Amino acid sequence: MPPVRPNRRSLIAGGLAVAAAAAVPLSASTPAVAAGLTPLRLAGPTGPSPVGAVELHLVDPSRTDPWSGQPREVMVTVTYPAADVRGRSMMPWLPSGAERALKARFGGAVDDYALPTTHSAVGAPARPGRSPVLIHSPGYNADRTFNTLVIEELASWGYVVVAVDHPYDSSEVEFPDGRVVVNRPDDTSNRARTAAVAVRAADLRFVLDQLAVLERGGTPDAERRPLPRGLHRALDLRRIGAFGHSRGGAASASVMHLDERVRAGIDLDGALYGPVVEHGLDRPFLLMDTVHHDGLSQDASWTRFWTHLSDWHRCLRLADADHNCFTDIVAIAPQVPEPVRDTLQVGPIPADRAVAGVRATVRAFFDLHLRGRPDTGHVLWGASSRHPEIGYIAG
Repeated sequence: MPPVRPNRRSLIAGGLAVAAAAAVPLSASTPAVAAGLTPLRLAGPTGPSPVGAVELHLVDPSRTDPWSGQPREVMVTVTYPAADVRGRSMMPWLPSGAERALKARFGGAVDDYALPTTHSAVGAPARPGRSPVLIHSPGYNADRTFNTLVIEELASWGYVVVAVDHPYDSSEVEFPDGRVVVNRPDDTSNRARTAAVAVRAADLRFVLDQLAVLERGGTPDAERRPLPRGLHRALDLRRIGAFGHSRGGAASASVMHLDERVRAGIDLDGALYGPVVEHGLDRPFLLMDTVHHDGLSQDASWTRFWTHLSDWHRCLRLADADHNCFTDIVAIAPQVPEPVRDTLQVGPIPADRAVAGVRATVRAFFDLHLRGRPDTGHVLWGASSRHPEIGYIAG
């Protein structure tokens, strides 16, 4: 989270609540309207494959949660190319308990509004064939579903994306037994944030270990719930990438420093913490910022990190954007009146251009470094005629 913008720790969840409170009605045919709620919506993915998803509850008995004192546990959503989604319900953006917790934080002001439904079919059978695996970490005080637009896009183009909630650091995390763990107040000291990022990186490494169990045909879910048919055969753990927004971007860099299984990574507008800042990386890494967070000029963690990158590396910028343009908030913003939109920190960039640009950049990077597919659209050079909002800064 860039130090140049105050109070960023609460922008995503707070911006969501403001947007929900002022959202305009959509089609009366949607289930949310039938139930008397006003829905928000997200665009579907553009790739050739339908998308499936499943939640997993993972418990690490080898680590003690620094905030609860209990064994560390995380919730993840695995989103993947599906073989058939007919007759399947779509996964909600947040599960019901987490949605209630988010709404309760705002004194009931958003009780009459429905959060989005995703385009991911719950438990759909996986498409045959192995796909590269991407792990995703959200921003501080955000949830693993807050980057659904990018995650579903990647899955529709043939990636398995594993999004991780980090209890007490994420916004609200619901577990299968109905418990909801909410975010703890942020300690803004560099030491505390470094420690929080280290916990996230350890979470991501643990998740990778559990994916190996899944690939072997095991069931890592703590409740032993059934898994989608063919999911274990869909993982190619020889091709793993990591990406995240804000503090999740810092976690992506940190896990790459700690774990050579991660072959490529992306930081979307997040300040960096921990040993990776001084040691750098020897594998491909992409930094992406905004004019409000001019990372290579304003953020000392980026400038130090940059000098220690020995493989492919690049810094790109999303023009006319602000911090939340890398999340689903940018798609919610146009659904609210202009005065409300101005509070959401998305900047003047049109929402569809922001979504398309971020989707294209993330996909082009992983296509290049995990699939060996050239960047024929020149997105990674900031020279794409289709995505002029992506600008080249350095590399």
